[in-house]
Amino acid sequence: MKQAKSLKTLQNWLDQYLNFEKLPQKNIFWLDTMQFFCEQFSHPENFAPAFHVAGSKGKGSVSAFVASILDAAGFKAGLYTSPHILDFAERITENRKFFDEAIYALAAKEIMDGISAIPIESLPGERPITWFELVTLYAFLVFRTAEVDFSVLEVGLGGRLDATNVVTPRISVITPIELEHTEFLGDTLEKIAAEKGGIIKERVPVIIAEQKPSVRKVFEEIARSKNAPIFFVDQIARNMHCFYSTDFGMNVEFESNLFKRKISAKLRLLGEFQAQNAVLAACAVKAVLPEISEEAIEAGLEKAFLPGRFEMTKNGNYPNIPLIILDGAHTVNSTRFTIQTLNDLPLGENFVLLFACAADKNSAEIAPLFKGKFKKIFLTIPGLVKKSDLESVEKAF
Repeated sequence: MKQAKSLKTLQNWLDQYLNFEKLPQKNIFWLDTMQFFCEQFSHPENFAPAFHVAGSKGKGSVSAFVASILDAAGFKAGLYTSPHILDFAERITENRKFFDEAIYALAAKEIMDGISAIPIESLPGERPITWFELVTLYAFLVFRTAEVDFSVLEVGLGGRLDATNVVTPRISVITPIELEHTEFLGDTLEKIAAEKGGIIKERVPVIIAEQKPSVRKVFEEIARSKNAPIFFVDQIARNMHCFYSTDFGMNVEFESNLFKRKISAKLRLLGEFQAQNAVLAACAVKAVLPEISEEAIEAGLEKAFLPGRFEMTKNGNYPNIPLIILDGAHTVNSTRFTIQTLNDLPLGENFVLLFACAADKNSAEIAPLFKGKFKKIFLTIPGLVKKSDLESVEKAF
């Protein structure tokens, strides 16, 4: 979408606020400011029933699968994800389709006028407003203005104190847990799980990807304390198989008592881990909306797409430019899955790797995963916004 003037104005306005994505720092996470804003704007977070998705990896893909299934079933599904790649509006869409410019413009005017009218001294604790709080509030306002049927909300960081956690969803969804953002979320899987598990609400069901026993226990204890029905996907889904077709599609099949028959779909998102994300998303939607047909589930899974998730690009106008694979993996396990997918597909040899990561990523453990696979490796930095440490990355490689 050619960026509307209203969105450019909104972004310029947002840039005056503290942005964790650009400048990560501790002690800037709280919920009372978001709760205050939601009260001031007549609770836009409650307009549409929500699917709330947290986790260390796969939460963006699961969110995309959920929104795509809802869309295939005839619902208007608002999708809030982060970060964006090219266009700020990618964060707030109707199942990855941009809303009309008028929708974004109306919501932009509402948030800028409304926030400007709030005296700073009336803010909880007189703490600074953060960029992500305002973007999340803006998403709620866009969805209300667009009158969506459902909202699908991807957690930004953690869960317990994330700005999205003001919602009381129809279901909470948690993807696999890994060591990530340890300086903010804790230095063990169990501590991180406790933060992610903060999205579990009183009496709201939660469905969770397969986890290590110690992590599973953390979630079970939180759910028990909240009287929340808890389901692990490996308990309610069975006989999952995935395999590649000749045109590089990922075929996935699975069964569950939630469905009348076996579910079979050909995914655009590649990798065994994406098959697992698809199963988690399908079970979450079916648990909330049992009337959705198996055909709509399959159609939604097949149409779901997110850029930068093992995205294979080939421009037919330039035959001398080789296949390029774009992937945003940034944890040890997600990088391992990326390499596994590369090995599983019949794409030949002689790959070249261009690699960059932010300073807070575990390059020492990520680097060895690439050994022996690439004829050349080029190291760089991921742009000029996030802090990076090229020297330590070079040392790791």
